[in-house]
Amino acid sequence: MKKHLLIFGLSAGLFLQPVLAQKKATSKTPTKSAAATKADNAVPLDPAVKVGKLPNGFTYYIRRNVEPKNRVTIYLANKAGSILENDNQRGLAHLMEHMSFNGTKNFPKNELVNYLQKTGVRFGADLNAYTSFDETVYQLPIPSDDPTIVKNGLQIMRDWAQDATLDPAEIDKERGVVLEEKRLGKGAQQRMQDQYLPMLFNNSRYSNRLPIGTEDVLKNASAQTIKDFYKDWYRPNLQALIVVGDINVDEMEQMIKAKFSDLKNPVNAKPRTQYDIPLMGKNQFITVTDKEFPVTVAQILIKHKEQPLLTKTDLRNSVIRSLYNQMIAARFSELSKQANPPFLQAGSNISGFLAGLDAATTFIAAKPGEFEKGLKTTFTEVERVKRFGFTTTELERAKSSFLTRQESAFKEKDKTSSDSFVQEYVQLFLKGSVSPGIEYEYNLYKEALPTITLAEVNSLAKTYITDTNRDVIIMAPEKDKATLPTEATVNEWINSVLKDNIKPYVDEVSNKPLLANKPVGGKVVSENKIPEIGVTELTLSNGVKVILKPTDFKNDEITFYGFSPGGTSLYSDADYQSAANAASIISRGGVGEFNSLQLPKYLTGKRVSVSPMITERTEGISAFTSPKDLETALQLTYLYFTAPRKDPEIFKGIMSQQKGNLANRDSDPNSVFSDTTSAVLGQNNVRRTGPTVEKLNQINLDRAYEIYKERFADASDFTFTFVGSFDIAKIKPLLEQYLGSLPSTKRKESAVDLGIRPPAGVIAKNVYKGQEPKASVRLFFSGDYTYNQANNNQLDALAEVLTIKLIERLREDEGGVYGVGASASYSKLPANRYSLSISFGCAPENVDKLVASTLDEISKIKNNGAQAVDIQKFVAEETRGTETQIKTNQFWLGSIVGAYQNGEDPKEVLTYVDSLKLVTPESLKQAANTYLSGKNYIKFVLLPEKK
Repeated sequence: MKKHLLIFGLSAGLFLQPVLAQKKATSKTPTKSAAATKADNAVPLDPAVKVGKLPNGFTYYIRRNVEPKNRVTIYLANKAGSILENDNQRGLAHLMEHMSFNGTKNFPKNELVNYLQKTGVRFGADLNAYTSFDETVYQLPIPSDDPTIVKNGLQIMRDWAQDATLDPAEIDKERGVVLEEKRLGKGAQQRMQDQYLPMLFNNSRYSNRLPIGTEDVLKNASAQTIKDFYKDWYRPNLQALIVVGDINVDEMEQMIKAKFSDLKNPVNAKPRTQYDIPLMGKNQFITVTDKEFPVTVAQILIKHKEQPLLTKTDLRNSVIRSLYNQMIAARFSELSKQANPPFLQAGSNISGFLAGLDAATTFIAAKPGEFEKGLKTTFTEVERVKRFGFTTTELERAKSSFLTRQESAFKEKDKTSSDSFVQEYVQLFLKGSVSPGIEYEYNLYKEALPTITLAEVNSLAKTYITDTNRDVIIMAPEKDKATLPTEATVNEWINSVLKDNIKPYVDEVSNKPLLANKPVGGKVVSENKIPEIGVTELTLSNGVKVILKPTDFKNDEITFYGFSPGGTSLYSDADYQSAANAASIISRGGVGEFNSLQLPKYLTGKRVSVSPMITERTEGISAFTSPKDLETALQLTYLYFTAPRKDPEIFKGIMSQQKGNLANRDSDPNSVFSDTTSAVLGQNNVRRTGPTVEKLNQINLDRAYEIYKERFADASDFTFTFVGSFDIAKIKPLLEQYLGSLPSTKRKESAVDLGIRPPAGVIAKNVYKGQEPKASVRLFFSGDYTYNQANNNQLDALAEVLTIKLIERLREDEGGVYGVGASASYSKLPANRYSLSISFGCAPENVDKLVASTLDEISKIKNNGAQAVDIQKFVAEETRGTETQIKTNQFWLGSIVGAYQNGEDPKEVLTYVDSLKLVTPESLKQAANTYLSGKNYIKFVLLPEKK
């Protein structure tokens, strides 16, 4: 679920039942009937959504929403997934989903994707679908300002519902694509999952109905078998259309009735069985190992019947669960901040599992050689909660944080994205989860949250942390197999924890203010406006430059970013590790008078995130806040400049965890391939090679602290950009107070060009790692460049056109890959450079053939230019994408910061769409010959280890 849905799902039903229950029934107060009680417990449907059902059983949900404007998102949800497959159909629900994009009654073969790309819809990023155990869902976001596109969008959905052509030749081609998707999933995780899933799913039907299916069925199932699945399960009484966007609801309803009323249910339709995972009433245990798995992990899952979200009572219970999860997460966060944390990662929560079940899950990733200690420590914390519960101060913080999230969602009620509503209505259709709307929810939260007691929250641990229906799964590197505990040993560990003299948790809270005394502020000394983009430039008396872009895109959001030139480029290789890690190490220790435990508690209930950073060429601050908490965010910014903390205990903990994470890194094929690629492209410069324990040992806390203070000692060359919901006149005094008081020495600094470039020439680098029959390919082109908007557009267009052609050839025609993409990158600083990278996964035996096909597609563009239709698709995607992105705070923050970092005109963003007109078949021919000449070409291939 998206953010709004998560908030809704956890809290929509607070009610005053406990208060009402305190009244005793008397002869003057008649007892309510069961029907009346049920009605009181019912949750109304949001009146803003129109829900209907056609005579054939087809359901529809329609809502007008203008975020984003001139867009509509359409989903087709089917209550049909892999769980409904017969033994000879395993994998065909997913293959059927793929086939919906390969030919329908009104859009033969690949014409559907072709048409939508011309309208600006991107295949994969926008146009997509997924298949799960119990459902298959198709998504289609399209422009709504063109009636023809909307009409055709509905026709596509109608075709998907029951008019896929399922041409045998197209099926055979798509088999290869799905088999390649299955190949991509192979590896240590999949091999281990195959061993523990039957136990985890209690040997239910879910154990052998994974959506990806079996290789045998995918290769050999007949076209008729696929058609049988489609005919049986793609039927109107199992389908719903969800339409949310900038549309007329009544007109859309009439279009749906006209288009979908003729859908037919099969004669003698098969019943849609609701499968579940039965509770066995026993405990289960399994250990699985793999030589490519890097760490020892334990998961303890205690299964329970699912808590649905159907009534006010259900929703109130889900709020209690949310508070519980928030508080126990905070407990584990504190454990991780010890000088010698007992684990690499650990946690516990109560959440939904699958097929009618919830689970109380406790997990731990252990340090090498410390599995027993880690598991006992983790289980001790869970037992501490069960035995003593949480404290009143913990609960008050959790409630405050919870209510703050709801307040923010309520403030953004007219800015909620259509995607959020669509996801909510998908769950309403699939599971019946209530959907009353944020206003109804928020009013309930305000009234009922105070009625939730500590005893109610504490009772969850006793209810869910039980000694039946408990599964213990231990996953570990194969080399540690002999040292892994047996089930009896783990039970002994757990029992020893239960017998321990565990002490109650002590909640240490600081009552100090974040800033004891406000700093002496500076003044605005100059102001300049850029009216074309609604920007105001301020210069403060200490030299700090501030760029202000007030917007109305969100009601409760301000983002800001500050930077100055320098970064790690100013330090020697000997100091590099300390410099590169300085910001994260110092900020993890807290700030000012607040240590790492006290600061999160102080910030509870505030929407504030402020993070210092030091990159290769800059140092700076990245922040997000609400208008209400802007002053707190600026205070944190001031403190990160003037009062950083050096915490030796936190440093020891970070180093201990990082070393543990690296212990078996060289056993993971993807990590080895990534490290090798980076090393080659950086010519083995120490700043580009992968992480090692030796590098960690080079980090010195005192030196990191010195470097941090040096980087933030002078704010005079900092530029801060603020974007979001604020008034310039009201924000100025806060900027003068906190940014105007930052230290200023007027030093002059520039980042240093370290001269790190990819090697020139033609290079082939094979990496042999892993046991699965799969390969990863990356083709890398690079060189010197003339950085400007025109050339950037040509390079972006070349990458997109190549992606289109490679999908058509490598995926659709040859069936050799699941995904393939080309991406372009270019930089102005430290030097004008470009790169274009092409990546895909495939069978090892197909590497040479697919690389040859890729180079052939490049040659076609170099010789003949790009096809006009592909340029049309690129321009449409960029134009439509810009229309929505330009209405977001993130877009403007990135655009403005990028312009000031590169010394460019920030107004150039306004000419971007018009500048795309210069992209032509001939211009891309020239670009391909310039940038893909092959003079600087590196081929990286990851292959399985030679036997």
